[in-house]
Amino acid sequence: MSQFRKLWLPLVGATLVVSACSNNADNGGNAAATGSASPSASASTSASPSESKSEADLAFEKGKYDPPIEISTVIMPKEYTKGETKENNVHDRWMLETLGLKYKDTWYPAGSDQYKQQLQLALTSGEKLPDFVMVPTDAVLTNQLIDSGQFMPIDELFDKYANATWKGHAEAHPELWYPFTKDGKKWNLPIMEYTDNDDTLLWLREDWMEKLKLEAPKTIADLENIMDKFKNENPDGLAAKNVYPLAISLKNNTNTWMGGLDWLFGAYGSVQEQWNKDANGNLEYGSVNPGAKQALAKLQEWMDKGYIHPDSALWDEGKSAEIWTKGNAGVLPGANWVPDWPAPDLLKNVAGSKYKAYPIPAGPDGLIGTKWQNSGVNSSFMINKDAKHPEAIILYYNYLLDNLANPQVGSPYEYGFAQGYDWDIVDGKPTNDKDKIKDFFDKFPYITGPARIPDLYMKSLVKLADGGTAETPYEKQLATFRKPENWYAAKVVMSQIDIRKQNYFTGAATPTMISKWNLLRQSELETFNKIIYGKLPVDAFDDFVASWKANGGDQVTQEVNDWFKSVSQK
Repeated sequence: MSQFRKLWLPLVGATLVVSACSNNADNGGNAAATGSASPSASASTSASPSESKSEADLAFEKGKYDPPIEISTVIMPKEYTKGETKENNVHDRWMLETLGLKYKDTWYPAGSDQYKQQLQLALTSGEKLPDFVMVPTDAVLTNQLIDSGQFMPIDELFDKYANATWKGHAEAHPELWYPFTKDGKKWNLPIMEYTDNDDTLLWLREDWMEKLKLEAPKTIADLENIMDKFKNENPDGLAAKNVYPLAISLKNNTNTWMGGLDWLFGAYGSVQEQWNKDANGNLEYGSVNPGAKQALAKLQEWMDKGYIHPDSALWDEGKSAEIWTKGNAGVLPGANWVPDWPAPDLLKNVAGSKYKAYPIPAGPDGLIGTKWQNSGVNSSFMINKDAKHPEAIILYYNYLLDNLANPQVGSPYEYGFAQGYDWDIVDGKPTNDKDKIKDFFDKFPYITGPARIPDLYMKSLVKLADGGTAETPYEKQLATFRKPENWYAAKVVMSQIDIRKQNYFTGAATPTMISKWNLLRQSELETFNKIIYGKLPVDAFDDFVASWKANGGDQVTQEVNDWFKSVSQK
């Protein structure tokens, strides 16, 4: 889905955006510094017991810079309220008062495309870069920035100053460093995202399931039976010609966030369009695994039976969902957040409609598999080698994680970030209900985006789905703003956590990829669609694989494995 939608869909309430961890309540959430001064940190010159400590160490001890310091970074397009501006707003006033940080020479690009252009132009022209540069999830751009020589490795700063939450997740998921590792050094600070939030499950029309007295599909064969009945015995009385049970996208990617087919390919042993581990621990491109041929054969069969709309090759992810929300499809592959979007359109368009999340069914040999959202990382930051206070962004992000990602009862952030914005006193009681707060606003311009503890979201939803009482402020937010269908979907996702398959290649394009990958991908998309639409026989897959390997695929595979060994070796 779009980067904006992915970022905000899981955060329907203000304090979901601004939640906080409880580890540091006794000291106001201020992270304590450890170890000796960073070589890059400026030293304190005052003659006092703290004279041996750097300015950075003192800031981490106090939880703020005193006196305040100036930093520069990148703030992507944000909305403001109450007449505020990018130069004067509630977040920046809070940042100065709480952390002793204020902006100077910060970039405010108009959008992501303009930002990339501005960044690349600055690299080539020698223009001064901000202290802290946000890096979108773009392997090629990341590699260009590392090679520019304008940034410092972050190993020492992270080891010294990052808090326990941040370090703990990185230790549990060492693969999160793979895109940011080169020449044995780490170059980017990972900004954390909720894990498993985009994991695939199947959303079925539950009213149709009930009327047809159908049970949950345990196998692909069971699902076929359900789709046949949805089409040919439609409970809403729709003619078979107007029902295409499976809503999917075949336009650009089939391993994607809505209307994807990773679950079907996984039923035959290979998740397509990503690099999976083979039996020997080597990386293999899933689309050329023999299992992909079986998945294509099944898709050709389903297209022939009218289970898939013939316009699917023209539909992107959002468009693929429309046939489901309009009432002409009964199966939508999607994530746990479908109840927030697009399911409300279904309820609005089709009177009496219901929907429910179902587990991924198994293939004929008992195999099950889907894609997996890698490592709980959303974006990253690089630190300018000329930054006077390179550790400042770590102090900032530590505070968000300690105080806003999972706030404690009684903390300043129990109900939200700022009174009068995302929470207020209404009828004598504090509330963060956006329907009760005049001019509710929660789109604060956090440097790093909202703070998220990767596994907290899904764990909390599962607790609610199991009938647990919402106890913490964060859990109460979820109970209020997330729908019960969403709670249940999270439980379904986590009940199948072992089927999620990681894409192990997250590096920059290899030399052969740069020269040949576009042609290889074009050949893949064309061949797969022609097979699905019956314009080529299923055996054309074998010719495609042979051509793919001969025209650069084997070389790409070697380069990908060389990269993987270089970043994963201990």
